[in-house]
Amino acid sequence: MDKVLEFTSNHTLLVLALMISFFVVVFSEIRRKASGMVNVEPIAAVQLINNDAVVLDLRSFDAFSKGHIVNARNIPSDELDAKMSQLTSLKSKAIVAVCDVGITSTKAVNTLRAAGFESVYGLKGGMSGWSQAGLPVVTGKKTKARKAKNK
Repeated sequence: MDKVLEFTSNHTLLVLALMISFFVVVFSEIRRKASGMVNVEPIAAVQLINNDAVVLDLRSFDAFSKGHIVNARNIPSDELDAKMSQLTSLKSKAIVAVCDVGITSTKAVNTLRAAGFESVYGLKGGMSGWSQAGLPVVTGKKTKARKAKNK
């Protein structure tokens, strides 16, 4: 114990910086949990999807057709409020909101939670994070071809 006190007295700035960084980390974690915002890593999103979560792609139709997560529903973020009635049947399911880099999905998660959806998550890193994790992406052409085969 004496060595700890001696170290503290000899390295006041270092100990002060350590304490400040500790409190910043604790404060940010408490604030994140209090806000209810839950961003999930791509691997955790795969687990949610495997457990019947719905993927809500908030990007434009053009970006969606260039590549998206399998079975994702495309509702552009600017149309989310207008199409909220289409999503009411999904209130009991988990929803993973996806955008380009994970920023736009935060607003959508807050909007959906305010509308009564409880299990809504944002994909951390968005489609960029999904692709960087090496996870599969479906293009619009493949989706259209599959629909044609099913008819």
